[in-house]
Amino acid sequence: MSPTMMRQFWSVVDGIRSSIPINLDDTSLEQWLVRQVRSEQPLGRREAEILMHYIHTRLPLIREFAQEF
Repeated sequence: MSPTMMRQFWSVVDGIRSSIPINLDDTSLEQWLVRQVRSEQPLGRREAEILMHYIHTRLPLIREFAQEF
């Protein structure tokens, strides 16, 4: 994952922090987050796969981040 994509992802997460549906199961939350990023910028299939994997590895952090709001 490129540093630019990573920064953009966390910028989106920070902007939607209070509305992240942390009660979703992992797969649904991953898909929801990818849709949020796609609404901000177009992603190719490979980029979306990379992002999905990145999100999967960071889900505990994302959930914690959203709960702290």
